[in-house]
Amino acid sequence: MTPSSQASDPDHALRILPGYGPNPDPGGQSRAAAPRRGGSGTGDRVFTGLVWIAGLAVLVLIAGIIAVLITGGTHAFATFGWHFVTAAIWNPVLDRYGAAAPVYGTVVTSVIALLIAVPLAFGVAFCLTEMVPAWMAQPVATAIELLAAVPSIIFGMWGFFVVVPLMAQHVQPALTATLGHAPLIAPLFRGAPFGTGLLTGGLVLAVMITPFISAVMRDVFMSMPAVLKESAYGVGATRWEVMRKVVLPWSRTAVIGGIMLGLGRALGETMAITFVIGNTNRISASLFSPGNTIASLIALEFPESPAGSLKLSALLALGVILMVISFLTLACSRLLLRRRGV
Repeated sequence: MTPSSQASDPDHALRILPGYGPNPDPGGQSRAAAPRRGGSGTGDRVFTGLVWIAGLAVLVLIAGIIAVLITGGTHAFATFGWHFVTAAIWNPVLDRYGAAAPVYGTVVTSVIALLIAVPLAFGVAFCLTEMVPAWMAQPVATAIELLAAVPSIIFGMWGFFVVVPLMAQHVQPALTATLGHAPLIAPLFRGAPFGTGLLTGGLVLAVMITPFISAVMRDVFMSMPAVLKESAYGVGATRWEVMRKVVLPWSRTAVIGGIMLGLGRALGETMAITFVIGNTNRISASLFSPGNTIASLIALEFPESPAGSLKLSALLALGVILMVISFLTLACSRLLLRRRGV
């Protein structure tokens, strides 16, 4: 190349630099050092070992809890067989025990709690992310999340002294007068308005789990890329259309995870539900009737169960059933996500 052609070629100076062109740095190695891989350093080995220990410790802990419950509940399962799961009787005097009543109470109160808490939590998260000004959203969100730090016994006392009288004097009579004569659902809203019962327990649980679900929903709604929502708004979509067709499909996995987190809290709640559910081992179609849950029954009966007794074995067997219910709930959520291609 002649000097005149070199002067007319603006890329000539770049071509003579090392590393430029289709074959940079021929015959040698790159000037930039490649990142090290393989974790051969001492720090990497220590970090890897700590991570493995943490993961295995969780598995060992869960396996130990399951082993203790199964070992302790073997006597009850061997004595009553499958009748232990299907029987509704709980009579310590005759040493006859069944898990049907507390299982029924656990499932019913958790379902009621989800039916109330999920729409409420979604409304809170939607309002804080799309409607409330930024200067107000953060303090309100902090106040809602503080509810998660309130001890469960405080919720139980609030439910007993505030919610129970309100339900007995106003809510339950109104539901009986209106829905107590409706077709199909009438048996659910009939009964004496004592205030305590399955409906009251589900309501208190809903208040307890709403902060967990709303916090997860709010965080995932805020983490969504703004360009997706702005594009939907740009083509004329309304707020509800953006939330239903853009935000919810994008955040479906996290939303279901938040709901499962709240459900897990509802299934295992003890003290709050003990104050307001009535603590009676019976199965009734009415939501006003008193009942029991697995966690509340264990909390009430465990101090009066001698070591090695059949009653203690029945309580440990109830713990096994509660863990099975929790595992089945988690498995159903994972199956739901898999079917939707998540």
